[in-house]
Amino acid sequence: MADLKLQGAQVLGSEGLACADLAIAGDLIGDGSTGRAVDLDGFLVLPGIVDLHGDGFERHLAPRRGAMKEMAEGIVATEAELAANGITTAVLAQFVSWEGGLRGPEFADQVFTAIRDTAPALVTDLRAQLRLEIHLLDLYDGLPERVTAWGVDYVVFNDHLPHDRLSQGRKPPRMVGQALKAGRNPDDHFDMMMRLHAQADKVPEALDQLCAHLHEKAVRMGSHDDATKAARDTWHRRGITIAEFPETLEAAEAARGTGDAVILGAPNVVRGGSHKGNVSALELIAMGLCDAVASDYHYPSLRRAALMLAQGGVADFATCWRLVSEGPARVLGLHDRGRLEPGKRADIVILDAETKRVAATMAAGRFSYMSGEIAERFMSI
Repeated sequence: MADLKLQGAQVLGSEGLACADLAIAGDLIGDGSTGRAVDLDGFLVLPGIVDLHGDGFERHLAPRRGAMKEMAEGIVATEAELAANGITTAVLAQFVSWEGGLRGPEFADQVFTAIRDTAPALVTDLRAQLRLEIHLLDLYDGLPERVTAWGVDYVVFNDHLPHDRLSQGRKPPRMVGQALKAGRNPDDHFDMMMRLHAQADKVPEALDQLCAHLHEKAVRMGSHDDATKAARDTWHRRGITIAEFPETLEAAEAARGTGDAVILGAPNVVRGGSHKGNVSALELIAMGLCDAVASDYHYPSLRRAALMLAQGGVADFATCWRLVSEGPARVLGLHDRGRLEPGKRADIVILDAETKRVAATMAAGRFSYMSGEIAERFMSI
């Protein structure tokens, strides 16, 4: 791509939107006035969206059970959806869970291998996150080495076992369907859940050791769905500095109190509340208890969440957009992106100023998406 000078657009700087030129020199934001001029009157030029947790890619890798045999094609299709939604850096969150099937260890190995081998040839910066169910103690030995082999540098810990029901020896709702979806006999599935629940007292010490090993390998770690201050404080003592989707105000305040990052879900923002009845992301953001917003399970919600927050007066536009750009980049330790200033990566999303739809997306100075009128403007230069 030749050096470019974008003119006539409203460009988002630290103080907000203003009509300004933006130079692109190779893969970086430039500071000069040279480059082929492109008239972008009628458009907004914003920092590219950084998604630090999303599992919306699952539909591309396995639209039906057993239907997707070539994982690389699913990764390519995922990138197309990400780019069309203005996302320039994306963390693909893959489960390793007792649930099995698309969340089992065997499928996860295929996914992580496909991301590792396919992502370098794509424009969008794709990264992998391991979401580990903490009661799978048999997997702990050797897991740090597997994480390294997969190229995973971000691990999040979950506990989705329905302990209340299991402690009473009762089968959870929807368990039969879950078992059949994973290709298991329902009775065998229930017995497995009971065994995992029964070894709960062994989990804390095993987690202490696993987290220490991952920390030695410089793996970034997070907890998921924290509900209490005690739980979040325990994770913090293990060196886990990211709190994904805290379920309560208490947990979010606990994370902020220890200097840990709080990540909230964009669908929660767009819906105006959690579909599970947890604390509202809108309320936490308004209280200043949010460092970044993630797509969770729906990529279009990231852009919509930032726009809705600004339109609703929760904060000014620049502050709201930082929750999907600079904020998540900082949490991931990616200080080379998230802002439109000289020397940063040329990660850019261009929105139609009237409709606020994505017109073009650029990652490291290369277009990953372009559609409609804006394509005509670039083609005419």
